[in-house]
Amino acid sequence: MNKKPYKFLGVQLDPLSIPELNSLIEEAVKQNQKWIIANHNLHSLYIYHNDPKMQAFYAKADYTHIDSMPLVMIGKLLGFPLKREQRVTYADWVWPLMAEASRQNWRVFYLGSKPGVAEEGANILRQKYPGLQIACTHGYIDVRKNSKENLATLDLIKAYKPNVLMIGMSMPRQEHWVLDNLELINANAILTSGACIDYVAGVVPTPPRWMGMIGLEWLYRLISEPKRLWKRYLVEPWFVIKLLLQEILTTHSQTKNNVISNNRS
Repeated sequence: MNKKPYKFLGVQLDPLSIPELNSLIEEAVKQNQKWIIANHNLHSLYIYHNDPKMQAFYAKADYTHIDSMPLVMIGKLLGFPLKREQRVTYADWVWPLMAEASRQNWRVFYLGSKPGVAEEGANILRQKYPGLQIACTHGYIDVRKNSKENLATLDLIKAYKPNVLMIGMSMPRQEHWVLDNLELINANAILTSGACIDYVAGVVPTPPRWMGMIGLEWLYRLISEPKRLWKRYLVEPWFVIKLLLQEILTTHSQTKNNVISNNRS
Protein backbone atom coordinates (compact mmCIF):
# COMPACT_ATOMS: atom_id res chain seq x y z
CA MET A 1 0.00 0.00 0.00
CA ASN A 2 1.67 3.18 -1.22
CA LYS A 3 -0.61 5.75 0.41
CA LYS A 4 1.18 8.00 2.85
CA PRO A 5 -0.40 8.27 6.32
CA TYR A 6 -1.72 11.58 7.62
CA LYS A 7 -0.71 12.98 11.00
CA PHE A 8 -3.05 15.15 13.03
CA LEU A 9 -4.38 15.34 16.59
CA GLY A 10 -1.19 13.64 17.70
CA VAL A 11 -1.79 10.36 15.85
CA GLN A 12 -1.00 8.75 12.50
CA LEU A 13 -3.90 7.68 10.28
CA ASP A 14 -4.06 5.74 7.02
CA PRO A 15 -6.75 6.97 4.59
CA LEU A 16 -8.08 3.56 3.57
CA SER A 17 -11.40 2.43 2.12
CA ILE A 18 -13.00 -1.02 2.56
CA PRO A 19 -11.65 -2.39 -0.77
CA GLU A 20 -8.17 -1.13 0.13
CA LEU A 21 -8.32 -2.75 3.57
CA ASN A 22 -9.39 -6.05 2.01
CA SER A 23 -6.47 -5.73 -0.42
CA LEU A 24 -4.13 -5.19 2.52
CA ILE A 25 -5.27 -8.44 4.09
CA GLU A 26 -4.87 -10.23 0.77
CA GLU A 27 -1.30 -8.89 0.55
CA ALA A 28 -0.55 -9.97 4.12
CA VAL A 29 -1.82 -13.50 3.40
CA LYS A 30 0.09 -13.82 0.12
CA GLN A 31 3.34 -12.55 1.68
CA ASN A 32 2.73 -14.44 4.93
CA GLN A 33 3.09 -11.23 6.94
CA LYS A 34 1.78 -10.49 10.43
CA TRP A 35 0.19 -7.05 10.34
CA ILE A 36 -1.83 -5.24 12.98
CA ILE A 37 -4.61 -3.25 11.34
CA ALA A 38 -5.89 -0.89 14.02
CA ASN A 39 -8.39 1.96 13.92
CA HIS A 40 -8.98 5.33 15.53
CA ASN A 41 -12.14 7.14 16.55
CA LEU A 42 -12.79 9.93 19.06
CA HIS A 43 -12.94 7.46 21.95
CA SER A 44 -9.60 5.86 21.08
CA LEU A 45 -8.01 9.31 20.69
CA TYR A 46 -9.03 10.16 24.23
CA ILE A 47 -7.66 6.87 25.58
CA TYR A 48 -4.49 7.14 23.47
CA HIS A 49 -3.52 10.51 24.94
CA ASN A 50 -4.07 9.23 28.49
CA ASP A 51 -2.76 5.65 28.32
CA PRO A 52 0.93 4.86 27.61
CA LYS A 53 0.08 1.22 26.90
CA MET A 54 -2.39 2.30 24.22
CA GLN A 55 0.37 4.44 22.70
CA ALA A 56 2.66 1.40 22.68
CA PHE A 57 -0.02 -0.61 20.86
CA TYR A 58 -0.46 1.97 18.10
CA ALA A 59 3.31 2.20 17.73
CA LYS A 60 3.21 -1.52 16.86
CA ALA A 61 0.30 -1.17 14.43
CA ASP A 62 1.19 -1.45 10.75
CA TYR A 63 -1.91 0.40 9.57
CA THR A 64 -4.52 2.50 11.36
CA HIS A 65 -7.73 3.24 9.49
CA ILE A 66 -10.30 5.88 10.42
CA ASP A 67 -13.45 4.74 12.23
CA SER A 68 -15.12 8.10 12.78
CA MET A 69 -16.87 10.62 10.52
CA PRO A 70 -15.94 13.45 12.94
CA LEU A 71 -12.26 12.50 12.40
CA VAL A 72 -12.79 12.68 8.63
CA MET A 73 -14.39 16.10 9.06
CA ILE A 74 -11.59 17.32 11.32
CA GLY A 75 -8.99 16.06 8.86
CA LYS A 76 -10.69 17.92 6.01
CA LEU A 77 -10.85 21.05 8.16
CA LEU A 78 -7.09 20.78 8.65
CA GLY A 79 -6.52 20.47 4.90
CA PHE A 80 -6.22 16.70 4.40
CA PRO A 81 -8.03 15.35 1.30
CA LEU A 82 -10.09 12.76 3.16
CA LYS A 83 -13.17 11.19 1.61
CA ARG A 84 -16.32 9.75 3.16
CA GLU A 85 -15.44 6.22 2.04
CA GLN A 86 -12.21 6.46 4.06
CA ARG A 87 -14.26 6.24 7.23
CA VAL A 88 -14.51 2.50 7.85
CA THR A 89 -16.45 1.06 10.75
CA TYR A 90 -16.90 -2.67 11.37
CA ALA A 91 -20.67 -2.35 11.15
CA ASP A 92 -20.04 -1.73 7.44
CA TRP A 93 -16.78 -3.63 6.88
CA VAL A 94 -17.70 -6.98 8.45
CA TRP A 95 -19.92 -8.00 5.52
CA PRO A 96 -17.51 -7.33 2.61
CA LEU A 97 -14.66 -8.65 4.78
CA MET A 98 -16.47 -11.97 5.33
CA ALA A 99 -17.48 -12.13 1.66
CA GLU A 100 -13.82 -11.72 0.69
CA ALA A 101 -12.73 -14.26 3.31
CA SER A 102 -15.18 -16.78 1.86
CA ARG A 103 -14.01 -16.10 -1.69
CA GLN A 104 -10.29 -16.26 -0.82
CA ASN A 105 -10.61 -19.21 1.61
CA TRP A 106 -9.18 -17.16 4.48
CA ARG A 107 -9.45 -18.71 7.92
CA VAL A 108 -11.06 -16.25 10.35
CA PHE A 109 -10.94 -16.45 14.15
CA TYR A 110 -13.03 -14.13 16.31
CA LEU A 111 -12.17 -13.57 19.97
CA GLY A 112 -14.72 -11.52 21.85
CA SER A 113 -18.34 -10.91 22.90
CA LYS A 114 -20.24 -12.64 25.69
CA PRO A 115 -20.48 -16.46 25.78
CA GLY A 116 -22.81 -17.65 23.03
CA VAL A 117 -22.94 -14.35 21.13
CA ALA A 118 -19.87 -14.95 18.96
CA GLU A 119 -21.18 -18.40 17.98
CA GLU A 120 -24.56 -16.91 17.04
CA GLY A 121 -22.89 -14.24 14.92
CA ALA A 122 -20.57 -16.77 13.29
CA ASN A 123 -23.56 -18.97 12.34
CA ILE A 124 -25.27 -16.00 10.69
CA LEU A 125 -22.09 -15.26 8.72
CA ARG A 126 -21.72 -18.90 7.63
CA GLN A 127 -25.29 -18.94 6.35
CA LYS A 128 -24.78 -15.71 4.41
CA TYR A 129 -21.38 -16.71 3.02
CA PRO A 130 -21.31 -20.47 2.30
CA GLY A 131 -17.85 -21.93 2.71
CA LEU A 132 -16.72 -19.25 5.16
CA GLN A 133 -14.18 -20.68 7.59
CA ILE A 134 -14.75 -18.95 10.91
CA ALA A 135 -14.11 -20.10 14.47
CA CYS A 136 -14.66 -18.16 17.65
CA THR A 137 -14.47 -18.03 21.40
CA HIS A 138 -15.88 -15.53 23.88
CA GLY A 139 -13.83 -12.67 25.31
CA TYR A 140 -14.89 -12.96 28.95
CA ILE A 141 -11.60 -14.44 30.07
CA ASP A 142 -8.88 -13.61 32.53
CA VAL A 143 -6.65 -11.61 30.17
CA ARG A 144 -3.59 -11.67 32.40
CA LYS A 145 -0.76 -12.89 30.20
CA ASN A 146 -0.01 -16.14 32.05
CA SER A 147 -3.51 -17.01 33.27
CA LYS A 148 -4.85 -20.47 32.38
CA GLU A 149 -7.75 -18.96 30.41
CA ASN A 150 -5.50 -16.69 28.40
CA LEU A 151 -3.02 -19.44 27.58
CA ALA A 152 -5.87 -21.77 26.60
CA THR A 153 -7.29 -19.08 24.30
CA LEU A 154 -3.91 -18.59 22.65
CA ASP A 155 -3.68 -22.37 22.15
CA LEU A 156 -7.07 -22.35 20.39
CA ILE A 157 -5.93 -19.60 18.05
CA LYS A 158 -2.61 -21.30 17.38
CA ALA A 159 -4.31 -24.60 16.54
CA TYR A 160 -6.74 -22.92 14.14
CA LYS A 161 -3.98 -21.03 12.27
CA PRO A 162 -6.12 -18.05 11.23
CA ASN A 163 -5.32 -15.72 8.38
CA VAL A 164 -7.53 -13.10 10.01
CA LEU A 165 -7.74 -12.72 13.79
CA MET A 166 -10.45 -10.37 15.04
CA ILE A 167 -10.43 -9.23 18.68
CA GLY A 168 -13.67 -7.70 19.91
CA MET A 169 -13.28 -6.82 23.58
CA SER A 170 -13.88 -3.02 23.63
CA MET A 171 -11.20 -0.38 23.96
CA PRO A 172 -8.59 -0.44 25.41
CA ARG A 173 -8.91 -4.06 26.59
CA GLN A 174 -8.57 -5.48 23.08
CA GLU A 175 -5.53 -3.34 22.24
CA HIS A 176 -3.85 -4.22 25.54
CA TRP A 177 -4.48 -7.92 24.86
CA VAL A 178 -2.86 -7.74 21.43
CA LEU A 179 0.15 -5.89 22.80
CA ASP A 180 0.60 -8.37 25.67
CA ASN A 181 0.33 -11.46 23.47
CA LEU A 182 1.68 -10.32 20.12
CA GLU A 183 4.71 -12.61 20.14
CA LEU A 184 2.45 -15.66 20.66
CA ILE A 185 -0.08 -14.72 17.98
CA ASN A 186 0.34 -16.25 14.54
CA ALA A 187 -2.05 -14.59 12.09
CA ASN A 188 -1.64 -12.56 8.91
CA ALA A 189 -4.03 -9.76 9.86
CA ILE A 190 -4.81 -8.83 13.47
CA LEU A 191 -7.90 -6.62 13.66
CA THR A 192 -9.19 -4.84 16.77
CA SER A 193 -12.85 -5.04 15.86
CA GLY A 194 -14.88 -3.95 18.89
CA ALA A 195 -18.54 -4.99 18.93
CA CYS A 196 -18.37 -6.34 15.38
CA ILE A 197 -20.02 -9.72 16.00
CA ASP A 198 -22.46 -8.19 18.50
CA TYR A 199 -23.90 -6.21 15.58
CA VAL A 200 -24.06 -9.31 13.37
CA ALA A 201 -25.80 -11.32 16.11
CA GLY A 202 -28.22 -8.47 16.78
CA VAL A 203 -27.48 -8.14 20.50
CA VAL A 204 -26.33 -4.55 19.92
CA PRO A 205 -28.56 -2.54 17.57
CA THR A 206 -26.82 -1.40 14.39
CA PRO A 207 -27.25 2.35 13.80
CA PRO A 208 -28.94 3.24 10.50
CA ARG A 209 -26.14 3.49 7.97
CA TRP A 210 -27.27 6.94 6.77
CA MET A 211 -26.52 8.24 10.28
CA GLY A 212 -22.97 6.94 9.99
CA MET A 213 -22.53 8.66 6.64
CA ILE A 214 -23.35 12.09 8.10
CA GLY A 215 -21.56 11.68 11.42
CA LEU A 216 -24.58 11.07 13.68
CA GLU A 217 -24.02 7.40 14.52
CA TRP A 218 -22.86 8.45 18.00
CA LEU A 219 -26.30 9.92 18.72
CA TYR A 220 -28.06 6.64 17.95
CA ARG A 221 -25.64 4.73 20.18
CA LEU A 222 -26.00 7.25 23.00
CA ILE A 223 -29.80 6.96 22.91
CA SER A 224 -29.53 3.13 22.75
CA GLU A 225 -27.05 2.77 25.65
CA PRO A 226 -27.03 6.05 27.65
CA LYS A 227 -25.67 4.60 30.91
CA ARG A 228 -22.67 3.00 29.21
CA LEU A 229 -21.88 5.63 26.60
CA TRP A 230 -22.77 9.04 28.09
CA LYS A 231 -19.18 9.82 29.08
CA ARG A 232 -17.77 8.65 25.73
CA TYR A 233 -20.03 10.91 23.70
CA LEU A 234 -20.72 13.85 26.02
CA VAL A 235 -17.45 14.29 27.94
CA GLU A 236 -14.53 12.84 25.96
CA PRO A 237 -15.13 14.90 22.75
CA TRP A 238 -14.22 18.07 24.65
CA PHE A 239 -10.71 16.68 24.97
CA VAL A 240 -10.59 16.20 21.18
CA ILE A 241 -11.76 19.80 20.68
CA LYS A 242 -8.83 20.87 22.85
CA LEU A 243 -6.46 18.84 20.64
CA LEU A 244 -7.97 20.44 17.53
CA LEU A 245 -7.53 23.96 18.88
CA GLN A 246 -3.92 23.19 19.79
CA GLU A 247 -3.31 21.88 16.27
CA ILE A 248 -4.86 24.95 14.65
CA LEU A 249 -2.80 27.29 16.85
CA THR A 250 0.40 25.35 16.11
CA THR A 251 -0.27 25.42 12.37
CA HIS A 252 -1.04 29.15 12.50
CA SER A 253 2.18 29.81 14.46
CA GLN A 254 4.28 27.79 12.00
CA THR A 255 2.74 29.59 9.03
CA LYS A 256 3.39 32.97 10.65
CA ASN A 257 7.02 32.05 11.38
CA ASN A 258 7.51 30.86 7.80
CA VAL A 259 6.15 34.16 6.45
CA ILE A 260 8.48 36.15 8.71
CA SER A 261 11.44 33.99 7.71
CA ASN A 262 10.66 34.40 3.99
CA ASN A 263 10.32 38.17 4.34
CA ARG A 264 13.69 38.42 6.06
CA SER A 265 15.38 36.41 3.37
